[in-house]
Amino acid sequence: MEQIKNKTERIHSLDSLRAIMMLLGLVLHSALTYNVINHGENWPLKDPESTNIVTDFIVFLIQFFRMPIFFLIAGFFGSMLFYERKPTRMIKNRISRIIYPFIVFLFILWPTIIFTFSYTEAVFSDSNNTLKKATESVLFSDFLPKATFHLWFLYYLLLITFTTFLLALLLKKSKKITNRITTSFNWLIQKPILRILFFSGISFLLYVFMGTSMIEVSVYLKPDLNTFIFYSFFYIVGWVLFKSKHLLDTIMEYDWISFILAIIIAIILGLITQNWDPETMMTQYLNSKLIMLSNAFIIWLFIFGITGLFIRYGSKHSKKMRYISDSSYWVYLIHLPLTVIIPAFVLKLPLPALVKFIIVLSLTTLICFVTYHYLVRNTFIGKFLNGKKYPRKIKEKPVANTV
Repeated sequence: MEQIKNKTERIHSLDSLRAIMMLLGLVLHSALTYNVINHGENWPLKDPESTNIVTDFIVFLIQFFRMPIFFLIAGFFGSMLFYERKPTRMIKNRISRIIYPFIVFLFILWPTIIFTFSYTEAVFSDSNNTLKKATESVLFSDFLPKATFHLWFLYYLLLITFTTFLLALLLKKSKKITNRITTSFNWLIQKPILRILFFSGISFLLYVFMGTSMIEVSVYLKPDLNTFIFYSFFYIVGWVLFKSKHLLDTIMEYDWISFILAIIIAIILGLITQNWDPETMMTQYLNSKLIMLSNAFIIWLFIFGITGLFIRYGSKHSKKMRYISDSSYWVYLIHLPLTVIIPAFVLKLPLPALVKFIIVLSLTTLICFVTYHYLVRNTFIGKFLNGKKYPRKIKEKPVANTV
């Protein structure tokens, strides 16, 4: 009985970690506007009044682990649906929880995001009639969305989920292969140093195969092969991890050391590349085998470090964490227009970039959670996103949110 309780608590900690990885998107997008580095078309906004290198490091660190951890946990819960609720129920769940929200919010957010980007760009460039220009940008834009923006992860989650689903159906017919994979994974996951070396090695080979040390987020509807391959790897690791869920406690070994080491190496890497010639920096960064190897190690040190820490400290039921987990889907879906337009209203405030960043993040977070509490949690929207309506006050025991 105690073992079942512990297993449930460990799974709950992974669900909490999934939610935090989604909510870190608010931090990321709030910081980008105040970065020193130019992000080009990926993020055309840059506060002309103030920037700060600290925001660059915030983005730099978060991008190492946020999506790899998210896709790994998504694979874990995808596997749980496949093996515990049967394949047909898994497909129905993925359709209702991913496909429908993706389509609906893509069409709802498309004009909103165009408007907010256009408005803030006009304000930053000190243009006249900013509201008129932003409105015209929406009126003259295509009705059908051409980009997924921050919903790209749902798009690739769909592609990866259904590809893995088909692969799992094929392997399900061969118990010898699946048993051998599970046995080998069980052995590997219990070796803290070896597992980091092994998975880092595969990630390094993927970087070499793709010819780049940086996987650009693809926000277009035409699938990008590098993005698909890269995140499929983490999803599959999470899928196999579910079969070894009784060994989740072993991830806590060296968790603090892994986490601290990942931060140290990432900061050193950031400081080194900071001094590179800007004109050749990206070419050097993208093609360097040493950078590829460093990135691979940093990612897996972060994965085992952060996951281990969440299993260690986040396994006990918390009403606050349960609420955050329930709200994370809605909060992530609607946050981007807010992080885009709020900087326009704080532009002229005589404040340093870090303070502006905190204001943008705080206001975005407040608006997202207030709207969730009063407009979503106990309404049909909450049921649409999370599969059920939740009472405003949390009384029930935690159930894994399998977004």
